[in-house]
Formats: sequence, structure tokens, C-alpha cells
Amino acid sequence: MIEIAARVSPSLARRELRAIGAAVCFLTRLPLGRLLTVDADDLARAGATFPLVGAAIGALMGAIALLLVHPLGGWLAAVLALAAATLLTGALHLDALADSADALSARTRERALEIMRDHAIGSYGAVAIALDLLLKVGALSTLALHHNVLRAAVAAGALSRAAPVLLASALPYARAETGLGAPLTQGSRTRAAIAAALAAGIAVATAGTHGAIAAGVAAAIVVALAVCYRRWIGGITGDTLGAAVELTEIAVFLTAVGLIGVQ
Repeated sequence: MIEIAARVSPSLARRELRAIGAAVCFLTRLPLGRLLTVDADDLARAGATFPLVGAAIGALMGAIALLLVHPLGGWLAAVLALAAATLLTGALHLDALADSADALSARTRERALEIMRDHAIGSYGAVAIALDLLLKVGALSTLALHHNVLRAAVAAGALSRAAPVLLASALPYARAETGLGAPLTQGSRTRAAIAAALAAGIAVATAGTHGAIAAGVAAAIVVALAVCYRRWIGGITGDTLGAAVELTEIAVFLTAVGLIGVQ
């Protein structure tokens, strides 16, 4: 029994490490891919660790805003913090949000999927990006001035990165051909549950009761998006998953700002 466990354990550990590496490669632009080659199977297992990577991204954003708020003021601190996070992620989810927003103008499911394939940004997409950035800068600025930005950013990063994992476990891939988000639909529901529990745990551990409330808001957003995506295109795509990250993150930030007002 012990010998069998000793043989299996290193292999399992390597698989899980590759899954973590896949999460980092998928969610950030860190050059980890030069050291580690990951495949679709690794990405399918990576969902459970998405909240950890999201929390790290949020920690960077929150720390920059907190450190710069006194010398530069809330607005500039928020802009620079958001810029750093955008560089780290390569604006991956912003691009997805823009494509999803542009697809809202389509009259048919097929046309919506076609628009998402087009890399050009239309008027809906441009407005979506502008509103996204403005809302985040406003929220980060307010949170930084009230010294709540680090906790809120960590919670938002973790909760928002759990959203695509949950959606991918609940809905089918909407395209006949594979795409960037397709491997996530192959992940087990157990890993999706781990991602949800991990994200909620991080939110509560960092922000206490406010983190629990934010987790509830994030869960409501995921459920609403699941219903909308199923009715709209019959499932998910990489773009709709990325849009879910942005929408959930905004919702958590706005919740954090609203909770300041009721303290």
C-alpha cells in the first residue's frame, strides 16, 4: 500500500503543478510558458486554482493603489493600479468583454458567434470597455481613500476568476469547433466546486463579513449569466467567460464601495 502511494504521489503532484502552471499561463502574461509546456488537459484541471491566481492579481492591483494613494491621490493611484493589472493579464478579459458586447447587436445566435470571432471592436465593445475601466477606477479610488482597497481587490480577483470555471462546468461550449475556453468545459464539477469554495474562502478571509456578502453577489452574477448565456447562444465561449470575469469583478468592487457607505 505504501509503495503504491509512493509511486502515484509524485505523478499526481506533477499533474497538479502543471494545472497550476496552466492557470498562470491562461490568466496572465507571465512568461511561464517558456519553462513549462501545458496542454488542454492541464487547462481542464486548472480551474480549481483560478481563484488563487485571481487573488494574486488582485493583491498586486490593491497594493499599488494603496501605496500610491497618498503621494498621488486616489484617482491616479487607481489608474496606475488598474494599468498594472491590465498589463499583467494582457487585457485578455477586456477584449472578451468587448467582443461579447458587440455580439449583443446580432439578431441570431449564429451571427453573435460570428461577431465574437471578429477581432475588430465595434461601438458596443468600445462603450463596454470604457464603462468597465471607469467603474473600476472609480471604485478603486474610493476604496483606496478608505484604506479598503487591498482586501476588496483580493476578494474581487478571487471571486471573479471562479466565475468562468463555474459557468464552464454548468454550460456546454456553444461552438461546434474548439476554442480558447473549450478545455474548461472538460473540467470536473468537483474542481468547479473547489474553485467556488476557495474563492469564497479567500473573500471571507480577507474581507470578513463584507467578503461573504461579495461572494453572495458574485454567485448571483454567475447564476444570472448562466441563464442569459444559455438563452442567448446556448452555452459559453471563451469571450463570454472572459466577460463574466469582468462583470463579476465590477460587481464585487461596487459591492465593496456600497458597503463603505453603510458602515
